[in-house]
Amino acid sequence: MNIVGYLVPIAFGLASIGSAIGVGLVVGKTIESVARQPELQGRLTGLMFIGIAFTEALAFIAIATGFIPFTAPA
Repeated sequence: MNIVGYLVPIAFGLASIGSAIGVGLVVGKTIESVARQPELQGRLTGLMFIGIAFTEALAFIAIATGFIPFTAPA
């Protein structure tokens, strides 16, 4: 196993941490916005779920990148 094989768990961890931070920011800002303007709750909730989906999609792409078989430089 070369050095590239040891980087895969680090990539998984960073993707998970980044996604969790991103989802937390999106949900937190949505809650703050609903507290300021309760009449927009339905619209903001829909936008929140779209933001969460995009954030999670980036994490899945980062995790999938860990499965690409890179070769070590010679």
